[in-house]
Amino acid sequence: MDIRPILSTLMRHKIASLLIVLEIALTCAIVCNALFLIGDRLDRMNMHSGIADHELVRIQAASLRQLSSDDAVDKSVSLEYLDTLRKVPGVRQAAIVSQLPFGGSSNNSSVNLTSDQERPTLNATVYTDEGSLVKTFGLKLLAGRDFNSDEFQDITDLQKAGDKAQIPVAIINRSMAEKLYPGQNAVGKVFYSWTESPTRVIGVVEELARPNSLDQGAYAMIFPLRDYGAGKHYILRTEPGRRAEVLDAAIKALKKTDPNLLVVNQDTFDEVRARYFEQDRAMAWMLVVVIVALLLVTALGIVGLASFWVQQRTKQIGVRRALGATRGQILRYFQLENFLLATVGIALGMLLAYSINQLLMGKYELPRLPLHYLPIGAIALWLLGQAAVFGPARRAAAVPPAVATRSV
Repeated sequence: MDIRPILSTLMRHKIASLLIVLEIALTCAIVCNALFLIGDRLDRMNMHSGIADHELVRIQAASLRQLSSDDAVDKSVSLEYLDTLRKVPGVRQAAIVSQLPFGGSSNNSSVNLTSDQERPTLNATVYTDEGSLVKTFGLKLLAGRDFNSDEFQDITDLQKAGDKAQIPVAIINRSMAEKLYPGQNAVGKVFYSWTESPTRVIGVVEELARPNSLDQGAYAMIFPLRDYGAGKHYILRTEPGRRAEVLDAAIKALKKTDPNLLVVNQDTFDEVRARYFEQDRAMAWMLVVVIVALLLVTALGIVGLASFWVQQRTKQIGVRRALGATRGQILRYFQLENFLLATVGIALGMLLAYSINQLLMGKYELPRLPLHYLPIGAIALWLLGQAAVFGPARRAAAVPPAVATRSV
């Protein structure tokens, strides 16, 4: 089809054409960035924790007996709780941990490769292992081994040691291993953190997410330290279908053992994770609503303008029909006209999308907009334009030549 008559008609309606082009450009720019932000939120929400998400329950509890801040009492109460929990039917593993992935509060530490390093190589979160963290979390060892029983020490003893404190061994996750020792086997290598003495890597786990501060890098390390302070997390591993049953039985068992028990949190790890990403989920849904609203407004704008032009061009349509134009040709005329307007709008929208992304990068430290979001937005707007113009174009094509030329 010759597009010169279409361009000539559009040039005679510059303001209307410009308005629809700008509307499509603005929609394209916002939709591309909104899709990118939704994808970014979904990536965060689907982040691999590295642990057995669907098999874990968490109990955060303390006793009034631990208010004395006596290390010996803290240890006695914690071991009493742990022994009780391990006897609950359905519990396969149990451990005391200082923090858990996506748990919110966290303990982080800088990591150096040499003792005299001025600036740290990275910042990693620190998990303390009371004795069975790797098995209870369900961590996958990629290299090396788990801790031996003679490698554990009480964290209170470490704190009392002062300058002589030493954490001889540690397990780190793959992200930290690749950052510290790129292209090398991390097992056997040393790093410096917490103490002035070197810590040797004895194992590398596939993944272990941070409790928070995800923007600081997915670096995590496990120290063989027994931390029996009040309010620690008791993690139980069971079968996925028995979590509610085990959690209920565990609370009853603890309260039977210690009537002074204070339960701060009792939930499954899925619930912990859902709470952590609640804001990301809400943001994603809000952006979906924005996209739908924008597309709807743009579609209504195209429908309104196309209907107006059809009404204005009734005589022109009649002449074309009288000269032999078929209904299909009239239909394609309006569809091609919309395609040209949408193409110009999409081209401007892509430039605007990158400008908005640059602004967001500067203000909110967002990553660069990936190129594949641009064709997604373009295809969506082309399809939207064709769908919106189809109704008015079909009505135009259905006008009989006699009716259309009656007022000529």
